[in-house]
Amino acid sequence: MDIKEPKVTKEIVQTLFQNQFQGAEVKFGFVSIPAGERLPKEGTGSHEEHEYSYIIRGALAGESGGKPYKINAGEASYIPAGEHHWCVNEGDSDCELIYALIKS
Repeated sequence: MDIKEPKVTKEIVQTLFQNQFQGAEVKFGFVSIPAGERLPKEGTGSHEEHEYSYIIRGALAGESGGKPYKINAGEASYIPAGEHHWCVNEGDSDCELIYALIKS
């Protein structure tokens, strides 16, 4: 399988809404990850928000906090703020997911 150059930009990541609540900021969005895409292309990434994701279509494999995982359509995941992680769409079609990023 060939890993494609990452395209994670405003082209495929859509923040559906963003709001601040007393003591927290919430971003909710949608991502369509093309077949063969690895995020990030090399190494790991992290962010200051807690990440909750729900896979609508497809599957992802990766590593979070040094532990391997696989997640399929109909499953949800949680990645704590600051935890290093990466994923790859090993399938033949796009993987679609919705996410919530929560910063408190």
